Amino acid sequence: MAISKIAFLAVLALSSICGLASAAYKVGVGRADITGPSVEINFMGYANIKQVGRGIHTRVFARAFVVEDENGNRVAFVSADAGMMGYALKREVVKRLQARYGNIFNTDNVALSGTHTHGAPGGYLMHLLYDISILGFVPQTFDVMAQGLYLCIKRAMDNLVAGRIFLSKTTVLNVNINRSPSSYLRNPADERAQYEHDTDKTLTQLRFVDQENNLLGAFNWYAVHATSMNNTNKLVTSDNVGYAALLLEKEYNPNKMPGKGKFVGAFCSSNLGDVSPNIMGPKCSISGNECDLLTSRCPAGEGDCFASGPGKDMFESTKILGQRLADAALGLLNENSQETTAREVTGDIRFIHQFVDMPNYNGSTYNPLSRKVDKIGGCQPAMGYSFAAGTTDGPGAFSFEQGTTTDNAMWNFVRDFIAAPTPEDIKCHEPKPILLATGRATFPYEWQPKIVSDQLLKIGDVIIAAVPCEFTTMAGRRLRNQIRAAASATGGIEPEVIIAGLTNIYTSYTVTPEEYQAQRYEAASTIFGPHTHSIYMDVFERLTKAMMRNETVEPGPSPPYMNDVMLSLNTGVLFDGHPINTDFGYVKTQPNKEYGINDTVRVSYISGNPRNNLFTEKTYFTVERKINEDRWKVAYTDASWETKMVWHRTNTILGFSDMDIYWEISPQTLPGEYRIRHSGEYKYILGGKYPYEGLTHSFTVKED
Repeated sequence: MAISKIAFLAVLALSSICGLASAAYKVGVGRADITGPSVEINFMGYANIKQVGRGIHTRVFARAFVVEDENGNRVAFVSADAGMMGYALKREVVKRLQARYGNIFNTDNVALSGTHTHGAPGGYLMHLLYDISILGFVPQTFDVMAQGLYLCIKRAMDNLVAGRIFLSKTTVLNVNINRSPSSYLRNPADERAQYEHDTDKTLTQLRFVDQENNLLGAFNWYAVHATSMNNTNKLVTSDNVGYAALLLEKEYNPNKMPGKGKFVGAFCSSNLGDVSPNIMGPKCSISGNECDLLTSRCPAGEGDCFASGPGKDMFESTKILGQRLADAALGLLNENSQETTAREVTGDIRFIHQFVDMPNYNGSTYNPLSRKVDKIGGCQPAMGYSFAAGTTDGPGAFSFEQGTTTDNAMWNFVRDFIAAPTPEDIKCHEPKPILLATGRATFPYEWQPKIVSDQLLKIGDVIIAAVPCEFTTMAGRRLRNQIRAAASATGGIEPEVIIAGLTNIYTSYTVTPEEYQAQRYEAASTIFGPHTHSIYMDVFERLTKAMMRNETVEPGPSPPYMNDVMLSLNTGVLFDGHPINTDFGYVKTQPNKEYGINDTVRVSYISGNPRNNLFTEKTYFTVERKINEDRWKVAYTDASWETKMVWHRTNTILGFSDMDIYWEISPQTLPGEYRIRHSGEYKYILGGKYPYEGLTHSFTVKED
């Protein structure tokens, strides 16, 4: 009897232990639409005043995971199809989360990261330099993003289940190149010799499954700019990494429309600062000759220095690179694939966060060249001359060149008229010649942040370093090594360190001290001066040690609240009109009677302004396939890669506009009878917004 009782207790204890082991985490994933106003608002990224939205190619989404350990500690991470994140957005998202969940979410354990697409509406960052090309703050963009960022975390919480996490990695070639190789070569030869490539080629994946090993989601980090779509694009797009996410989600959400389904797949930004997707390299746009390596300029008459992707145009390049990234992620998820190298992530959850006043930071760092400890400090924010030169992904204006280390009296006069740097600023930023003394500019409000957000999320033996800018390749490698060494020395673990770029607040770029001397675009955009990277190394080492010791740190000075001083030159929709004898939704251009595979269907409607209703979580149109006499099924929406929605004014005074819808019939399209339905809202001249709908004739897609 006693033996039986002991055996029973032993089995019970073993079961309890096994239960704890298998249910160490609760995991949840979620997704939400964050597509802002797709027309008449400038896109964020290229700072091109001519890049004004005219419609949608793909919708943009925010994707989240939430992880909770057995002690109730939790973190939330979001990857959003956006240029970057701003702190006003994070503050609003945390506010909404706390209104629903109390204090289980706060600034410390929520991280918001942008994929860095340059094809989504701007006007949400609340710093003048970043919003000026968008003509100021755009409340409609801010509101839909804040709600979507909150909603994807809420959905992840709603989907929280006992589960497990696996980490795996693979090498992905032919997706990225270094767009500033001459700067990279400034780094020490022995350091460069440790790496095979001058960009990171590793895709790192966190896979989330439930207790039955059912796949819930996969988040993938890879260093590449989302700039396959160049600055001539005027359709909302999630670009290469967004297309990869759509492909991944389509694989595990069969028969679902894009943006729908339980499985969530994300491709997140990393240390992409000097990394381009335009892998064919830079060429002179007219002559086709090589650009100058140091300045990225072309001789007179040979055009601008542009880099291009592997496709015949930017759409095909986006598709090719997105497919390569998706294939790599799918290879890791496929248990029968040779690429599968997954190991389970175990251990507790911790997090730490600190605001840092960069211009007033004082610290020290070891200088390997002099073998001495150097004092380091930050500068007031400033942009250098080479910032105006742009990059090979999107050249700038006037005659600015990358690699500029001397100033110009005329441009200095313009600079000083806006805000003059002090002699201390000029000395602090050397060898950068200051073009914009943004730290000294205060009208009408702050031009660039001075206070940054530095954050670490620890999930078992994985540490996510949330950085508030674009780290270059070597800058990111050094930071990963620093965090890994600090965690090993303090906590006795050898963690996998993931850099999550463009997180929480945006402060342009961070290069290594050596790369700073070259003053190419990335260095000219390193706004806190030559010690910027050294400061981040110092701060993140200190935060890592504190986190591993379960110590708390001072929160630091909060960024200023500026919501109530925002200005905008963007006007709202005044009214919509339509020609006599027609109405909104009238089909101006009907489809042909028959199409084949690879044909493109184009239809046109009289429409209202899409800004009247963003159709969040919905669609402006559907391509429908006939199932039987009583039923049509939606086959494609405005979130589908195969479709494009293009809006244009036909009469500004009378408020007339048309909506063109394109559908490229892919080889995967089922033959049958189709039609296209457009939904919208118009604004009446005497007030009010009213829905309308238009429906084309049916047409046939024949078999190939």
